[in-house]
Amino acid sequence: MSNLFESSKKRKRRAKVYRFHSFADPGCPTNFSGPFRDNIRSFLQECSDMEDYKIKGMPIWCTLLVNENSGVVIPLYFIEESVKYSSRPFCEYCRCIGWSHHFVSKRRYHMIIPVDTEWDKPLGEKFFDLQNHLLHGLIHCNGFGHLLCINGFESGSKYIHGTEIMDLWDRICTMLRTWEVTVVDVSRKRSMQLRLLYGVAYGQSWFGRWGYKFCHGSYGVTEQKYIKAIHILSSFDLDSVIEDFSRINREKELMRIVCGYRNISKTKIETVRDLLRFMLELRMRLPFQQNASVPTAPTSKSLSGPGPKKMQHKSKAQDKMKQYKDFASLTADMSSRWSARRLELAAQVIVDALKEKKADGGGGMSRQDVRDEARLHIGDTGLLDFVLKSIGNCIVGNHVILRAVNPSTRILEFTIEEVSNRTNSEQSQKPEPMAVVPVVPTQRADVYRDMMYVYKDVLEDYPVTLMEMVPMAARVILDSKNFVKSWPFRDDEDEKLRFLCRVMPSAGTELEELSRPLPPPELLVMPPHATVGELKFVAEQAMRDTYCIMEGFTAWEVDGVEGGDDELLFGVAESGMHIWLRGSGVDLESRLRYEGGVDNWTVDCTCGARDDDGERMVSCDICEVWQHTRCGGIDDEDTVPPLFLCVQCGSMLMPPGTEMVLHAEEYA
Repeated sequence: MSNLFESSKKRKRRAKVYRFHSFADPGCPTNFSGPFRDNIRSFLQECSDMEDYKIKGMPIWCTLLVNENSGVVIPLYFIEESVKYSSRPFCEYCRCIGWSHHFVSKRRYHMIIPVDTEWDKPLGEKFFDLQNHLLHGLIHCNGFGHLLCINGFESGSKYIHGTEIMDLWDRICTMLRTWEVTVVDVSRKRSMQLRLLYGVAYGQSWFGRWGYKFCHGSYGVTEQKYIKAIHILSSFDLDSVIEDFSRINREKELMRIVCGYRNISKTKIETVRDLLRFMLELRMRLPFQQNASVPTAPTSKSLSGPGPKKMQHKSKAQDKMKQYKDFASLTADMSSRWSARRLELAAQVIVDALKEKKADGGGGMSRQDVRDEARLHIGDTGLLDFVLKSIGNCIVGNHVILRAVNPSTRILEFTIEEVSNRTNSEQSQKPEPMAVVPVVPTQRADVYRDMMYVYKDVLEDYPVTLMEMVPMAARVILDSKNFVKSWPFRDDEDEKLRFLCRVMPSAGTELEELSRPLPPPELLVMPPHATVGELKFVAEQAMRDTYCIMEGFTAWEVDGVEGGDDELLFGVAESGMHIWLRGSGVDLESRLRYEGGVDNWTVDCTCGARDDDGERMVSCDICEVWQHTRCGGIDDEDTVPPLFLCVQCGSMLMPPGTEMVLHAEEYA
């Protein structure tokens, strides 16, 4: 970190250094009362030092923050991106969050804290795309922005916790007076999605602690559906869950977990929310040990001491096999239109294809390759698709079919391993009944293990045959990734007048050209002795300074404010009021009009989505209407077929009763 100070000594001015945990508190380093477009400029001039290099012509500023606890110096970079000269003039984050109608802002400001190992190095040209920044936020000069990246201790940082970085980001946004900031919550803890885990435990995402609320969901999920799904899962009675699991002989592990945490809790644990919330809070109070062994519930055999080495090897093999499900037993619980015999026959065909591939010296097979090979023997592609979705990590005969992502190709592949008849037969036998012994968690690893079980078996993989609405509710929450925080309009207790100003399109041409809703208003701050004419001038300059299509805008009059240009605002206009600006010179021919881009493409998906939500989509080759690939029956790991027809166009071209068969053939 010393290089940071060495480089600062070479500057003409002394480097700006502030305390990390108090930076951007009220009055530290200063208070800003204007709009974001002015505040950010004042901040960079007063509180940051310009670096002696640029990235693709973009100027860079740096503010140094000292962590009071560790003494570590942390660089906070600000990069000003000019949209006119950018290779990415349109904002994909605005498009996917529902801000496609915003006018393209002339400048974007990136705020970055690099990963620890890069603190002594200049920012690289690829800073846009890196996901390992401790912080990466983007705010348009109109005050609307996006939180793109947050990483703390659990993502590799040695010095800063994720909550500390979020606190800093929130203080900066408040200080600079942003309007709204969005975040796409794809954060994970181990293999658990936090938006589902925290949604059930606390009724909001992890970002909800800082005021981020539901913005809009993917796949047609509305806020009402999201709230209902949260209620269904969080209020789910644990005793009812145990009773359901007992019907399929899966209740013992859940009973051990519930009894164990009820024994150590001072409050009642009755619902899934109670259990997960207690686990999350307990986890923070327990010591963290890497590679700590995870104790399991004692059994009658384990209490009698270790046996011979041969028996120990046998026990390890059995324990390894317990993580896999027997496909023959699984078919009994499956809800499908095919009989168990047909399902097992299809599974055996898949086994034979994988065995042949392995005998030839090959590695794993992609889903499409397995499907193509199996279709030589089975013509029902619907049956094959159903089995391929269910057979991963299952035992079929004397083989285990494994499904995992190939780390080099990033493609989901199937592989096969042989197991002994003795181990397999013993695994398929029903275990002897044993007493449920609660185990009190003593380390974070214990809590993570139990939390993972509740997350996977109760929230994600609840048996559909027992209660269909549980996995459906979990899917709704997982499809709700977009959250937003809004900062309300603040009219400070000072003498200044503040107005929210919009440009009113002229009747006729402009109204026809501006086909989308009008963007949000701009904040204007005026002294109390200003005139109507000065308000008009400031409004005109604000529009020119903020939006690309407004560079040549000329204001004629301010609608809603009476009096001529020489009339004082005090007495004819109230602070906080909305005003409309009439004028001309809006460049409607500019391609830099809307943040969503120049294309007017239509989304009409069966899930109810009517706009781009950032999920994978495909367009119909006839009507050119877009829909989600998932809703069209295309799995995420599958490639989009060369010819795709929506249901409506397909039904017009195909005889009744054949469209779905031909549709499935297209995916083959």
